[in-house]
Amino acid sequence: MAEEGKKIPKVPKGQPAIKVDVIDPMHLLQYDACTRCGECENWCPALDAMDKDKSISPKDKISRWRDFMGKSYGLRAKLFGARAIPEEDIQNFNDNLFHCTTCGVCGTVCEGGLNTIEMWESTRQQLVMRGNGPYGKQSLFPKLIGEMHNPYMKDQKDRLLWVPDDVEIADNSDVAYFAGCTAGFNQQVLGVSTARVLNHLNVPFIMLGEDEWCCGSALIRTGQPHIGDTPREAAIHNVEALEATGVKKVLFACAGCFRAASLDWPRLMGRKPNFEVVHIADFLAELIDQGKIKWEKSLGNKTVTYHDPCHLGRHVGVFEGPRKVLSNMPGANFVEMERNRDLQRCCGAGGGVKAGIPDLALGISSARVKDAMDVKADILSSACPFCRRNLGDGRDSIYGVEGTNFDLRDNEENEMQVEDLIVLTAELMGLSTDIKSQDK
Repeated sequence: MAEEGKKIPKVPKGQPAIKVDVIDPMHLLQYDACTRCGECENWCPALDAMDKDKSISPKDKISRWRDFMGKSYGLRAKLFGARAIPEEDIQNFNDNLFHCTTCGVCGTVCEGGLNTIEMWESTRQQLVMRGNGPYGKQSLFPKLIGEMHNPYMKDQKDRLLWVPDDVEIADNSDVAYFAGCTAGFNQQVLGVSTARVLNHLNVPFIMLGEDEWCCGSALIRTGQPHIGDTPREAAIHNVEALEATGVKKVLFACAGCFRAASLDWPRLMGRKPNFEVVHIADFLAELIDQGKIKWEKSLGNKTVTYHDPCHLGRHVGVFEGPRKVLSNMPGANFVEMERNRDLQRCCGAGGGVKAGIPDLALGISSARVKDAMDVKADILSSACPFCRRNLGDGRDSIYGVEGTNFDLRDNEENEMQVEDLIVLTAELMGLSTDIKSQDK
């Protein structure tokens, strides 16, 4: 139901109950192009976690929105005026629409080739503009990111407090490292590992520090990009700040930031940045091909599997780089889970679900951890801080262990470790992954 404080507009009789101001006409056509084959229902991770509740199935949501459009803009509506849609029906549709990680697997398997990611995001925005969305704590994102430039209520001046004394950040370089809010504030082991790896590989890099703003991904995914125009402002700020340094390549270890820089920033700005956008996994894979990676330690014959982050894999198409890095690690017996690459099962954290519907996020992550258990993995790795956190939560839930401190290295005594590729890389290079607070 609608939350207190939300203003739902009163619709004059005969007028459409729902507008389509921000939904691309092509996406509206795609709503009408659904063949109702139901293939999407065989793959949707949210549907699986919700005991096959049909109200959140992609096919059902498409059918209901198409019904709304028929009542509002169909031939009968043109001739006699739009038919009323009960507000409860619209609110229920909104809530069902937000029970979705926008992972995009429904679009991957769609026989009609529907771009469901874009459909869900633009429809969410339309419902937020109407007053129905977003969902739960997602409503806090605009204020936090708009005013503080990060979602964690942290001071921008503390963006680089995690940098240990032994890490060197260059004054000038062709390479920049865009850490992102999560590695900078909440999972600092990722930032420390990335920085030490780059130093070890003699790759000079710069960082924006307090001039680095949140990439804006969370606002776009939850249908709130128009509030304060924050994602566009962030895109312009970040791109211009990076371009001003003269860098030619910007490295990302966060799949969400990488997705935003690859797809969202160019669209919001109306142009491509004057630098190359590269995920750290692909960067390391290229160095492996060049023979520049030297390992100092071994995993000791552990079975390792890889979870494709939705934003890195399905959304942008980076699949092989992370696998090359993990397969190249000494003592790694690399195996694939049954669902992998563009058919993988989402970790459950995306689309604002981790913040707005934590029980759903945990249900999806637990299912993914069970996929790893099926292949008897000792280590479940990924290349995204949100996957690392949510898969870790799923692992903890299944094994009944106490909550992991995700600002630190995963506990090696856990029956299955959940660890990011960049942390494993640092450790096998013989580098410390201790964060600054532990170095004192």
